[in-house]
Amino acid sequence: MAGIDFAKEHWHPTVDLPDEYEVRDFTTGDDSPSKYEFDIGRYNEVRPGMYDTELFSENRCVHVGLDIGGPIGTPVKSIADGVVAYSGYNPADGDYGHTVIIHHFIQGQNLWVLYGHLDAASTENCPPGKPVSGGEIIAWFGAEDENGGWPPHLHFQLSIREPTTHDLPGVVTMAERDQALLDFPDPRLVLGQLY
Repeated sequence: MAGIDFAKEHWHPTVDLPDEYEVRDFTTGDDSPSKYEFDIGRYNEVRPGMYDTELFSENRCVHVGLDIGGPIGTPVKSIADGVVAYSGYNPADGDYGHTVIIHHFIQGQNLWVLYGHLDAASTENCPPGKPVSGGEIIAWFGAEDENGGWPPHLHFQLSIREPTTHDLPGVVTMAERDQALLDFPDPRLVLGQLY
């Protein structure tokens, strides 16, 4: 995992979750709304039939981030001190919409964190080069008309692979899965055992 001992660091929560939330199972193809205000979509989950827009035409179905669903406008906080590497808008149907990527230098190693499906104020708040502090509110959950067409949620993804723009593949093919799990470590390493 890029030589980072994640357990030795103090990570700030990215979203303040209530005591009760639903852990979703999207392996069944059921993506009906949650009965809870907040819910979690799992990392390294095969999600058949969920990604049906042109963006996913290569049979991409393995989710390599972690989703936190909640109300529009839910605040999103940086997990650690860092600098905004990229921010921008991914406009395709089914894409991230507004996205922020923060670069962290942890234990002498590079780590990037992608925050996707945000509102427009998020990218305005996070121009590239802006320093951020751990626990600082950097973004907010976006509505469907600005977040790629999804119910309001945060796609949270770790990356040891350096991005070149405000985008990283959050869903990969089965053939890409093994390498993607090396490039994009389990978000629970910093967010804790949410499920």
